[in-house]
Amino acid sequence: MSGQSNLNQNTRVERDSMGEVHVPSDALYAAQTQRAVENFPISGIKESSTLINAYVLLKKAAAITNKSLGFLEADKSEAIEKAADEILSGKHHDHFVVDVFQAGAGTSFNMNTNEVLANLALLKLGREKGDGYVHANDHVNMGQSTNDTFPTSMRIAARTDLQKLYPVLDKLTDSFRKKGKEFDHILKSGRTHLQDAVPIRLGQEFMAYGEAIEKAKNIIMESEKSVSVLGIGGSAAGTGLNTHPDYSKLMVEQISKLTGLKYTLAPDLREAMQSQMPIAHVSASLKLLALELTRISNDLRLLGSGPTTGFAEIMLPPVQPGSSIMPGKVNPVMAEMLNMVCFQIIGNDTTISMAVQGGQMELNVMMPIMIFNVLLSLQILTNSLEVFRTKCVDGIIAYPDRCQQYAEKSVGLATILNTYIGYDQASVIAKESVKTGKSIPELIIEKKLLTEEELKKILDISAITEPGIPGKT
Repeated sequence: MSGQSNLNQNTRVERDSMGEVHVPSDALYAAQTQRAVENFPISGIKESSTLINAYVLLKKAAAITNKSLGFLEADKSEAIEKAADEILSGKHHDHFVVDVFQAGAGTSFNMNTNEVLANLALLKLGREKGDGYVHANDHVNMGQSTNDTFPTSMRIAARTDLQKLYPVLDKLTDSFRKKGKEFDHILKSGRTHLQDAVPIRLGQEFMAYGEAIEKAKNIIMESEKSVSVLGIGGSAAGTGLNTHPDYSKLMVEQISKLTGLKYTLAPDLREAMQSQMPIAHVSASLKLLALELTRISNDLRLLGSGPTTGFAEIMLPPVQPGSSIMPGKVNPVMAEMLNMVCFQIIGNDTTISMAVQGGQMELNVMMPIMIFNVLLSLQILTNSLEVFRTKCVDGIIAYPDRCQQYAEKSVGLATILNTYIGYDQASVIAKESVKTGKSIPELIIEKKLLTEEELKKILDISAITEPGIPGKT
């Protein structure tokens, strides 16, 4: 029941099992949410819209399922469904006010969701908030516990945002491959240990970047299978207490229908509640992507370093002035931004790893911080990669002359002599090149190790950047 506060005309009195609580008059939430607001003024960060929608969708599925099983009256179920649809349309998200650092397992957020849906449903029925006809626990939370709904909602939320990441990864892969084709004719010096190595084509480097991103995407897609298995219906301890025998199966069918994504029921509801390994799986796959992206960003920063004292083999698009004191300076800010995003994702994965191993017995109570970090990783990855592609990769320009100059001066060219004069003699030539400043081709001609015609044939770009023995195969 609700009533007008005598202390403050801007609040109403709500009651729960612990007594009376003053709640803002216009709030759709009630007593348990208000207690969480007062108990956890920690970060000021609220749960993401993705998790809100995942949880609300689950509650809608439960209302439909419980109605079909004859457990929930049609008018109450339909009112809850309409309330859910309104939230799913983007309304009322400001009434989900629980801090991400909250009560273990996410009980506070589950009750925030239950209370908002219950009060919205009451308003849909022309009744007053808190009058009890649609009850947050008895009706919206029917057949459920935080302990099975929170892990289920986490998996729905993770899959939702994974669908946004995939097309961004595909576009970035395509961008690197397009640059690979554009730069395929450009010969340059390879580098290993940051020292001269055998020649390679600039296009080959960029094609490899695209391949790495596609491979990382496939690993992420494999991890998505883990969060496609749901333990809904386990209720408090995975035993399914207070649920209809068909509830779990029907819930999975309903969630699949509402999301448009295929879900399956966990073969063991206890395991699905005790273990949050699927969330760790997704997070770990995002970390692997972050490691690859960090490496690629670092490469681009090196290749574009300069313009006069660095590699300067490519130019990253200038997007803003680089210094408040040095005129004309331009920095690789998009690659630097991506580095920072990747570092955050790696840190998020560490937090998730600690939380996943922190469960005890029938429940892991660290779930709120898991999903906060997974969704944060997905959000910043999706946003940063789109910006990185359009403002950096797509606009990269190569400097063929600079690349060719390095290729011709590289002592890595001495490797082509291995099959002609042997490794030891080739080493002598390489050292002489460094000492005298003469290029490997110059020394080869000077010492009459090969004729100009033989050298020209051997140094053909395809001969020295593809499998084979230059000049022989």
